[in-house]
Amino acid sequence: MTIYIPEDKVSEIKNTADIVEVISEVVVLKKTGKNYVGLCPFHSEKTPSFTVSPEKQIFYCFGCAAGGNVFSFLMKHDGMSFPDAAKILAGRYGINIPTTTMSPEQKRRMSQRESLFAANRQAMEFFRKKLLDDISGRRAIKYLKKRGINKEILDKFYLGYAPEGWENLLRFFTKKNISLDLVEKAGLIVPRKEKSGFYDRFRDRIIFPIFDLNMQVTGFGGRVMDDSLPKYLNSPETPVYHKGRSLYGLHLAKMKCRENERVFIVEGYFDLLALHQQGLQDSVATLGTSLTAEHAQLLKGFIGKDGRVILVFDSDDAGIKASQKSIEVFDKAYINAQILILPDGYDPDSYISEFGVEAFLDLVSKAKDIIPFLMDSAVKKHGLSIEGKIRIISDMEDALWSISDNIRRSLYIKELAECIHIDESAVLEKIRKISVRNRDRAKRPIRANTDLGRGHRKTGVPDKAQEKVFQGKWDKLERQIISMMLQFPQILSEIYDRNILDLFENNALKSIGQTLLTHKDDSKLQVSDIIDLFKLKEQKNMVASLAIGENVWDHEACIGIINRFESIRKKNENKLLEQIKAAEKDNDLDLLAKLLNQKQKMALLNEKKKMALLK
Repeated sequence: MTIYIPEDKVSEIKNTADIVEVISEVVVLKKTGKNYVGLCPFHSEKTPSFTVSPEKQIFYCFGCAAGGNVFSFLMKHDGMSFPDAAKILAGRYGINIPTTTMSPEQKRRMSQRESLFAANRQAMEFFRKKLLDDISGRRAIKYLKKRGINKEILDKFYLGYAPEGWENLLRFFTKKNISLDLVEKAGLIVPRKEKSGFYDRFRDRIIFPIFDLNMQVTGFGGRVMDDSLPKYLNSPETPVYHKGRSLYGLHLAKMKCRENERVFIVEGYFDLLALHQQGLQDSVATLGTSLTAEHAQLLKGFIGKDGRVILVFDSDDAGIKASQKSIEVFDKAYINAQILILPDGYDPDSYISEFGVEAFLDLVSKAKDIIPFLMDSAVKKHGLSIEGKIRIISDMEDALWSISDNIRRSLYIKELAECIHIDESAVLEKIRKISVRNRDRAKRPIRANTDLGRGHRKTGVPDKAQEKVFQGKWDKLERQIISMMLQFPQILSEIYDRNILDLFENNALKSIGQTLLTHKDDSKLQVSDIIDLFKLKEQKNMVASLAIGENVWDHEACIGIINRFESIRKKNENKLLEQIKAAEKDNDLDLLAKLLNQKQKMALLNEKKKMALLK
């Protein structure tokens, strides 16, 4: 596949794809009137402001100003190029994209992203073959059986085996004449330090392919079968693999997460496989990193605003530290997160193997919110001596300060004070000191989701900030006119004949209107098509914001707005004449020059209108 896609195929994909169906895979949507609403996947919010229009096949968020069509959504959410988004949609809806007519030059223009996905998939097939069909894989199969992994899970997760030796995968790609620079960029081979050449990154390890939501292989995890170190080895960061926004097993868990409004988060590959094997398919695993804001935002799209996250961590110090780090992440994402405490010496895999899934679910029913869990852990660790109480407060101060909701924080401070029998004001004073200590950090602008998608995917500009674009006297009416041009294209000829856009002061709106007029005779053009006429993200967002409304337009109402707009501008001309006379009387030459310049512009506009009427 190359980066070229014929225009007729783009139109076919756009006309066939259902934006509600596509977005529903990552955002819980509820029908409201003609549209659907949900929590925005691009910024944290408590109240849904993300709107999807099935009629217009567009989306728009009134909270962060992100908007566009089905292509725009995939590009922004998954950080992919337009061709990648088009090809994923084409595959989903059974649309064949021809490649036979492409020129040699087009065939050479393979996107790096596509090439990396292709290399990863070939590597997965190599590892898979070595596990199932090669003599070297027998020990790995035996190890997996010992860990209780059945054939169904082995196949479902495409587990594989990287054989012993330094150049097995290297030779595989060399025989296929695939660029070793590309294979290195995928993180599959590593350059030798002293000599030229490369060696395999994964050797004598069980291999866990990591998929994105579109079933593309983004990277790999590898585990040894003995006590060698490191026990786990993951792919490095690559253009297609980012551990800070990847979760193992999410491609298989997403539907169950939506259905149950719940997700279990575990730390290891085998823990995840054990939960899925026991029917707990709403489970994912982190990939050797702490939970991030991107992880939280991604999961929230599946579990919804009322869903819950259950962190299944070990009850050791590492588990407690992981819990502490996750507080701010889930608090800012407005997610209800709980901690499932396993008995000492057990992880999810070993606990389920020994006691069964029912015993595990019994523990789930007793899962605690993160703050109460940390309180209990601190009391258990330090005791209630005077020194113990001091250490408990020290352990809890950062966690309490991380809670952004003042009421919730106050309630937990009260609970802590009662738990360890000290004056509530003493805890409050401690938290105030933390607040002062961190005030500089708090004052710095928050840059949420700045590393999403392909490299850098920023959150949209909030509507209040976007409103700075609209500061002229006529912006409200001008926006209304562009909105009706988008939603009631029958009025385009009237706008054109009366040169209404020449009266616009806002250049951004005027530019959109002019583009619409150049396509006024194209009756088949839909709003989702119009968005693709603009190159700038800000223009696409603006078009989506003006088109997403459920206004009921008719010709009479549109003419009324146009007449009102012209009338107000005429009154402004009369007011301008009065201002000119006043400036002449006051002998204010600077003001007079400015006013005369405005009058000259108005005269030119009026002349254009007269010429249009004579046509």
